[in-house]
Amino acid sequence: MASNIKSVVTLIAIGSICWLAAGVVAIAAGAQSKIIWTCVVGAVLGAMGIRYSIRRSRRTGI
Repeated sequence: MASNIKSVVTLIAIGSICWLAAGVVAIAAGAQSKIIWTCVVGAVLGAMGIRYSIRRSRRTGI
């Protein structure tokens, strides 16, 4: 079961990295602020998702 949480955390981390990369591209392209904030919020929610997934797996023993 440890590989299950590992794959979930890996997937969320990849998504967060994609949001960060999109944010960098948006900043470089001079995008509107709402697009940049969308990327920031996506990365932050991904980080929160990683933390939540790890805590939940420890609590429930998944």
